[in-house]
Amino acid sequence: MQVFLGDPRRFALPGCALTIGNFDGVHQGHRRMLERLRAEARARELPTALLTFEPHPREFFARANPPARLSTLRDKFALLEELGLVDYVFVYRFNHSFSNMTGKDFVDQVLVSELKTRYLLIGDDFQFGSGRQGNFELLASCPHFATEAMPSVLIKGERASSTLVRERLGAGDLDSANALLGEVYRISGKVMHGKKLGRTIGFPTANIHLPHLKPALQGVFVVEADTPHGRLGGVASLGLNPTVSDTPDYKLEVHLFDFSGDLYGQRLTVRFLKKLRDEARYDDLATLVAQIERDAASAKTYLTSLQREQA
Repeated sequence: MQVFLGDPRRFALPGCALTIGNFDGVHQGHRRMLERLRAEARARELPTALLTFEPHPREFFARANPPARLSTLRDKFALLEELGLVDYVFVYRFNHSFSNMTGKDFVDQVLVSELKTRYLLIGDDFQFGSGRQGNFELLASCPHFATEAMPSVLIKGERASSTLVRERLGAGDLDSANALLGEVYRISGKVMHGKKLGRTIGFPTANIHLPHLKPALQGVFVVEADTPHGRLGGVASLGLNPTVSDTPDYKLEVHLFDFSGDLYGQRLTVRFLKKLRDEARYDDLATLVAQIERDAASAKTYLTSLQREQA
């Protein structure tokens, strides 16, 4: 899979079978769409391509209160790479100029001139261009490519969507969210230096950098983390850490069981297995430590039972 930033015409790429969207989380609906795209691309002897945007358009239009993002751009690339269904990913910068482009200009300049689209697969609710005036009829009228609308994908009777995944994660319903995603929800990031309070109370943590303002879920969780030392179980806090922090920045802090070592600068992928509780503010550090001890014990019990089920 090749990723292209900027005007793709400078790469002299061939025509493609294209789909468009944010693909936040790369959920089951996205996966079915990419499977359909691959099938059509093979029939037409074309490479598959995905056009996506950075930042997310909803982030651009709601900067003061952006929606939670399911996956970073890097995580999105990793998920797409694992699927093996996309040959090219085109990342377009979503800015004022792009948002003001008319639907017709988007078709003529982006889809035809820049991406050399020969087949286009879109979601059944896809709209585009300034004022969201572009629609299926406009795309279908373009003689340069064939256009098909993909019907909604239902998972247990519900339409798979990034919005629904966010709702389920926000409610702590990881089982439902994972069913929509098709895998365990995960976040990756680089381990950064923090206050190092955890090591003074017997629970050293890896502090994972979060590049976006708001995570899709918050609370205390049983986790597994992919590290340079293998996959390790642990307990994680994702939120504002109100007992010891007064900043508005969200933090992902992971305590790994049966591990001692230096992870600074390393990239960890954290998989969220079970929510233990919501965040809470405690009156003093001793009360917080007692709660962390209970959380760690609960997480170890859960991980042990999970290992028995998988044995």
